[in-house]
Amino acid sequence: MAKKRQGKRHLKKAVVLFLVVAMMSGLCGCGEKKVIRIASKPMTEQYILTEIIAQLIEAETDYETEITKGVGGGTTNIHPALVKGEFDLYPEYTRTAWLNVLKKEEMEKDDEKLYAQLQEEYAALGLTWTGLYGFSNTYGLALRQETAEQYGLGTYSDLAAASGELIFGGNPDYIELETGYPRLCEAYGMQFKDVKQMEIALKYEALTNGEVDVINAFTTDAQLAANNLVLLTDDGSFFERFDAGTIVRKDALEKYPKLEGVLEKLNGLISEDEMQQLNYEVEVNGKEDKEVARQFLVTKGLLSE
Repeated sequence: MAKKRQGKRHLKKAVVLFLVVAMMSGLCGCGEKKVIRIASKPMTEQYILTEIIAQLIEAETDYETEITKGVGGGTTNIHPALVKGEFDLYPEYTRTAWLNVLKKEEMEKDDEKLYAQLQEEYAALGLTWTGLYGFSNTYGLALRQETAEQYGLGTYSDLAAASGELIFGGNPDYIELETGYPRLCEAYGMQFKDVKQMEIALKYEALTNGEVDVINAFTTDAQLAANNLVLLTDDGSFFERFDAGTIVRKDALEKYPKLEGVLEKLNGLISEDEMQQLNYEVEVNGKEDKEVARQFLVTKGLLSE
């Protein structure tokens, strides 16, 4: 009998211990960390943008963030992972999504129509764009300030008129691409004195050294801010805009109800000149992307010192 009573006591203790553990597990579950997973492409601009997003989220909510920087393959690998739920959001460019995700063969020239269709088709994937940051990282034409002043150049049309006296420099892919340099010259009637092909990394050096007079560029390149260069105005709207914005999973917005309001604060926040400067601070001045992002948010009044 004594053994039976002792066995019952052990059983009661075990039950009590189980209930305590279960309760503690429940309490731990209630305090589960809310971590928002952010991805970036392998480029300075995206590192800065993801830091801006993450720091603003953590400053304005009780959510934590986890950034995976430099995902190889960029859009090609981030988009499928986002659809699968491996990431919650990432910065993207409208026409990159149009071409690389939706696989559109023809480019929609109207920016508003394109964005509306992106929203519609992304909704079917369980995703949405929460807005655009205010800058476009697209193709452009850059030249030295002194050249612009010498020939009175402010637009592509101005450049076309003076092109016979100038040398164009560009990377082989752009020079040889049918929709690149040949299409540009045809659209504006440009006929340069000479054309030199060079690797992407050497274009800015060749321009600043005077080996060439005009190069193809990206509108948020850090080197534009570093070398006192001028981006001409595309007065004929030749280059389409690649507007930057945030793509986020719809279920993430439901799971984290404060998230959408935070992301919307980024809309119209960053100009092309500002993005150039942010890239410059990291690539040329050697600052950490995390610190550059923080200082930008402080400057905009979204973080305190």
